[in-house]
Amino acid sequence: MMFFSTRDSEKKMFKASEVIKQGLASDGGLFVPESIPSVSLEEIQELTKKSYPEIAADILSKFLSDYTYDELLEDAEKAYCQSSFPDGAAPLKKVTDNMYSLELWRGPTAAFKDMALQIMPRLLSRALVKTGETNTALILVATSGDTGKAALEGHKDVDKVKIMVFYPVDGVSKVQKLQMVTQTGSNVNVCAIEGNFDDAQTGVKKIFSDTEAKAKLLENSYILSSANSINWGRLAPQIVYYFHAYCELLKSNEIALGEKVNVCVPTGNFGNIFAAYLAKQMGLPIDKLVCASNSNNILTDFIRTGIYDRNRDFHLTMSPSMDILISSNLERLLYFIAGTEETAEYMRQLNTKGCYKINAKTKAVIDENFAGYFADEAETADTLRKFYEEYGYLADTHTSVALNCADKYIAETNDNKKMIVASTASPYKFAADVYKSLTGKEASDGTAALDELSALTNTEISYPLKDLDKRKVNFDKVIVKEDMLNEVYKFM
Repeated sequence: MMFFSTRDSEKKMFKASEVIKQGLASDGGLFVPESIPSVSLEEIQELTKKSYPEIAADILSKFLSDYTYDELLEDAEKAYCQSSFPDGAAPLKKVTDNMYSLELWRGPTAAFKDMALQIMPRLLSRALVKTGETNTALILVATSGDTGKAALEGHKDVDKVKIMVFYPVDGVSKVQKLQMVTQTGSNVNVCAIEGNFDDAQTGVKKIFSDTEAKAKLLENSYILSSANSINWGRLAPQIVYYFHAYCELLKSNEIALGEKVNVCVPTGNFGNIFAAYLAKQMGLPIDKLVCASNSNNILTDFIRTGIYDRNRDFHLTMSPSMDILISSNLERLLYFIAGTEETAEYMRQLNTKGCYKINAKTKAVIDENFAGYFADEAETADTLRKFYEEYGYLADTHTSVALNCADKYIAETNDNKKMIVASTASPYKFAADVYKSLTGKEASDGTAALDELSALTNTEISYPLKDLDKRKVNFDKVIVKEDMLNEVYKFM
């Protein structure tokens, strides 16, 4: 299996290890596989007999063909071990008669990003060896909250790797910020920027496409790589848990083999729901992909109208990981539907005008696969309280957006297929907003809200978040977005 850039009409080919090492294509595009491998129903049936690491090795081996199966299995077993995932990787919990929560946050940073970022550093380490790389990989990350901590934790003290994370100073929760600024490790750095997530992400992309900067880094024995979902090594592991979830439904006799299910994903950068789309294209029996947005409902508008327009107000919400107006992985979806030239033109229009409109043929394919809904702040809070009071299910704010949108989709379409809802974060990562949603009262400031939520709901604080306020703050720098490259040079 070879890969090439979404914007390269000549289709220059790269091995999986090369794209994992490089992260972003040199032309600014995203790497995609030359084809989407297929998985038969018989193979899915066989997957029900396997552990999560074995399922991961099976699925990943279809894309990462210059890695051996044994290498992938070894990495998956280390990534998804009990010490990191004491409750198991991605448990599926029944919430209502036809709705199931895929809890992707049971790992070491209490966010779904752990599912990819516990295995990705291992894939990167192997990629450096496989490509004969002698330089140190400098990983640059823009985060809206969860990716930063998960990437830092996954890459800390990894040999031949350094990692630097940029986050919007007022665009993450207090718990998310504390997780990042108290990070330990000899090879890590964290820096806040004055701006929003899109500013951070745009700044990182500019550095990746800056030939002068890359040359200077190389002179000092560094190469650039990424841990965001723009990196295929981050995206591919996300495909796995949709196969795992389907297998769990099969094993519990909730569905029959081949029976279609729907999937609802709270969506910001479009990577998580795009992974579900790839699983569907591979043969997993998924019918509709419900794209759930918060008040930054650019994706809802795009799916419904075919117009992507980032020239709009930006909202800071209680689901900050979704406060995004430039959804990078949408480019990969457009490539698979519309091809290289059409996708490149859309991206050109986005860069120059801030908007583009897809043609009718492309829109028809999106309509066939996706439905778009959004929940505002009041709806998010009401849904969080409803699911706790009526079903005894405690969700975080992002998951509540998805639960609300799943409800709206079912009510509007009368489609009663089993619905898998991606639960992307522990409620304790956003304890103050969860507490307020449940009670209508303000929680105490900072980490005290975790204790108040625990007392209110009689649930345990997620293990990675206990005693967070007692950890030493190691990073407190705030810069203007124009200084991001200079900070990279200082870290180098």
